[in-house]
Amino acid sequence: MDHIYNIAKFLHVIGFAFMSIPLFNLIIVNERALMGPSLHYATDRYFENIIKRGAIRCYVFQCTVFVSGIVILFLGPGLNAIWTNWVLTAKTLILLLLMSLLSYVHFSIQPKIENLLESLSPTEPASADLPGKLAPLRILRKKLATVCLFLVITAIILGVQTNYRFHPFVSMALILLAACFSLRANKSLIRFGWF
Repeated sequence: MDHIYNIAKFLHVIGFAFMSIPLFNLIIVNERALMGPSLHYATDRYFENIIKRGAIRCYVFQCTVFVSGIVILFLGPGLNAIWTNWVLTAKTLILLLLMSLLSYVHFSIQPKIENLLESLSPTEPASADLPGKLAPLRILRKKLATVCLFLVITAIILGVQTNYRFHPFVSMALILLAACFSLRANKSLIRFGWF
């Protein structure tokens, strides 16, 4: 059982690491912004395909985190720990919120973007009103990716405190830094990693 427990812990940690898709989507969106507001079929189709397909990957990683978390609890402190350990409660709620936000983007926002992009042709210029129709959807998706990135980092901050708590000021400072980094990732290319 120890081996299963350790494998579940590994999958749990690596699953959270791979849930960094919102960070890379923000980088992609900011790289696309450097190309200007005009639409180009190959460029926009390429970027949208990366973002659209990233959602499926993120679902897989979220499910990996969820299932491995249940296994860890079942083989460790028991499933009741979700209710008795506030860190586990918070992490569980964050994961459910992340799944909900991803579902909203994947099933509501992304299809609207895809419908608008259907009119984009590799041989014809984009209609004059298409960028204006796409912009609000892309901006909303970008804001939600920023929130998701913040939630993923916050869940990781809490995750390392499952058994050994940080001083509350340290936790608050780290969560504040997570918010600052998420906003920075929203506004810039973060060319040098953290900066």
